[in-house]
Amino acid sequence: MKGLLKMKGICILGSTGSIGVNTLDVVARHPDLYRVVALTANNNLDRLYEQCLRFHPPYVVLRGEPQAEELRARLSAAGLPRIQVLSGAKSLEDVAVLPEVDCVMAAIVGAAGLLPTLAAARAGKTVFLANKEALVMSGQLFMAEIAKSGAKLLPIDSEHNAIFQCMPADYKAGQSASGVRRILLTASGGPFLRTALDELDDVTPDQAVAHPNWVMGRKISVDSATMMNKGLEVIEACLLFNMPPERVQVVVHRQSVIHSLVEYVDGTLLAQMGSPDMRIPIAHALAWPKRFESGAEPLDLFAVRQLDFEAPNEARFPCLSLAYEAVRAAGTMPAVLNAANEVAVASFLDLKIRFTHIPEIIRHCMTTIAPEPADTIEAVLEADRIARLAAESYVNRLAER
Repeated sequence: MKGLLKMKGICILGSTGSIGVNTLDVVARHPDLYRVVALTANNNLDRLYEQCLRFHPPYVVLRGEPQAEELRARLSAAGLPRIQVLSGAKSLEDVAVLPEVDCVMAAIVGAAGLLPTLAAARAGKTVFLANKEALVMSGQLFMAEIAKSGAKLLPIDSEHNAIFQCMPADYKAGQSASGVRRILLTASGGPFLRTALDELDDVTPDQAVAHPNWVMGRKISVDSATMMNKGLEVIEACLLFNMPPERVQVVVHRQSVIHSLVEYVDGTLLAQMGSPDMRIPIAHALAWPKRFESGAEPLDLFAVRQLDFEAPNEARFPCLSLAYEAVRAAGTMPAVLNAANEVAVASFLDLKIRFTHIPEIIRHCMTTIAPEPADTIEAVLEADRIARLAAESYVNRLAER
């Protein structure tokens, strides 16, 4: 089967995070199919250095020039001076559109991933989308660039990848799927699904990032605890699958075995099941429309034994309701939601606010900032800027209480 697939050059935006590390694990299993062209990282210099030693990418990008200079020295000492070490946000866009890059894994967490992911879409690359925020912020603008350039868009989030797999065989992201009644996004419920509501005020960052099923970064783990990650996924699903929000339903499924479902008009429910291992959706996207080995352990149904489902509690997870409000408001409101959440989560992790302040900050920004048309990238970035300032101001007010 491998002989039928052409070797492709891949750029991994965010190679030192969990998605990036898992992507490289899958790529390493198929060295005759994928060649690493570029790796980028925020500030994890040691891990990026180890990745350079193993994969010898022609290009790497770090956030700051001092770190880039240190990496150049270390690579030169290791006998790898030909690896070009770049720095800064513009370099992320530059490596994403290199001629030798066929596909881009968009795995930078947060708004920082928007511009390089958009650049890859405009350049007609195959975009493996793991960055929720890029699509949430730019919405129809991003999807329009995909359609205009002819780029392929393949979702990496386990939920959206599951939905994609349950769609008709000839389905392409952004289309309306004939015969689909609704989408059901599964959610684990995070670490506080059974925690008493009056105890949520006092939960710590370490408790919030202790996800019961998945190993993820700290920001996305907090988003799982508040269920904002599922709210962002609702917005993403509306865009990826051209579906109105009232036809996207969130279902709490504690075992994280069914990753999402698609219901058809004839009553059929198709579900994608598998172990909670991100290498499965990554391998699906990298091999699509074929399949190859991911390295994940097969799902043992006898060990699972049972599957449970329940509706999310809105009082426990107000961030989910805020996300539905944002997608209905449309325009730049999803960008406001996302920016306020990023500031709130960072403030919680820095011990500046309580866990329950996160939805309060987001609500404040959404009620004080009116949505504008999100028809240019400048409008999206301005909404992001204004929302961050408003959120930071509110964090300071909370800290003074």
